[in-house]
Amino acid sequence: MTGADVTPVVSTFGVEEEFLLVDRHTRLPAERAPRVIADASAALGDQVQDEFFPVQVEVCTRPAVRLDELRADLARLRAVTAAAAANAGCLLVASGTPVLSGPGLGRVSENPRYRRMADRYAGVLDGYDGALCGCHVHLGTEGRAQALALANHLRPWLPVFQALAVNSPFASGHDSGFDSWRTVQWARWPTVGPAPVLDEERYEALADALVDSGVLLDRRMIYWYARPSEHVPTLEVRIADVNADLETVVLLAGLLRGLAAVLLGEVRAGRPTPAVPSGLVDAAHWQAARTGLTGDGIDPLTGDRTPMTVLAEALFDRAAPGLDAAGDLAAVESALARLRRLGTGAARQRRSYRRHGRLTAVVDELAACTVAVS
Repeated sequence: MTGADVTPVVSTFGVEEEFLLVDRHTRLPAERAPRVIADASAALGDQVQDEFFPVQVEVCTRPAVRLDELRADLARLRAVTAAAAANAGCLLVASGTPVLSGPGLGRVSENPRYRRMADRYAGVLDGYDGALCGCHVHLGTEGRAQALALANHLRPWLPVFQALAVNSPFASGHDSGFDSWRTVQWARWPTVGPAPVLDEERYEALADALVDSGVLLDRRMIYWYARPSEHVPTLEVRIADVNADLETVVLLAGLLRGLAAVLLGEVRAGRPTPAVPSGLVDAAHWQAARTGLTGDGIDPLTGDRTPMTVLAEALFDRAAPGLDAAGDLAAVESALARLRRLGTGAARQRRSYRRHGRLTAVVDELAACTVAVS
């Protein structure tokens, strides 16, 4: 089923990025988010926000129609926030996990909701080693029912997106053995993982039950890899590590929007949701976190062991009609070829360590790349 016989539905899109703040001398997580946010918000307003720990900041683009528009907004957000971080004596670093960590349990941000979460879920906190940074892509939808239908159809492909985005091999000063250690750490929290296949009625019932039972503090803690937003009409895809390389972020957003355009067309045409066993999807995500783009993946539609690069090409082919409809085909094809040539964020981090022999150098290269614009 290629989607070539349906009309793609091109949506708006936006991106949220979470960054670490590290001291410019020690390269350890630095509790300076309040100062950085106050400085950056003079130019960015509510596009810069706090996160769970005061060693993190989050930036959010405005909804975009064009890929170049999204890229420009991302570059501006990074530049302003990095300048504010420099004023506070620290570096803005895009890595899914802290490469280095220092002593202490890690203080939670001065946000009442985060404080309540810390009290209720104290057992899953891991100090600043738990300061995990993701990249979330919002896809515009017509409402919750359409967002859920899109999530159901996206589900088999999200492990491939995860493999493209891996950028957290190091944590607490050592190599984790995974390309995305953030994925492993993040799974400590309730509901983290592939979304169940749901329509709107079943979603509402399940969301209410998760909160009423006390499993979740509120609906905003539904941390599925693809979830309908509770405050804007979007589907939020939460599978990616934050990446220092801006072009990787643009690739992920463009490719995801292109695939969503094809799948939304199929939803409108009444195509059924792919029947993929949950266990197979879970296994595909675990394998993507372990080896990223360099190893074999699991084709979630067949269960076959398949090189992840082959699955990435299949993903591009599947998304091609949507990319073409959005005017993004050439740009995304070029960006995907570039990623395959240069390697994922995880591969680049390990190359940096082999080249320098110091994790502080890895942090420095991540910080430089975070603000670099090619």
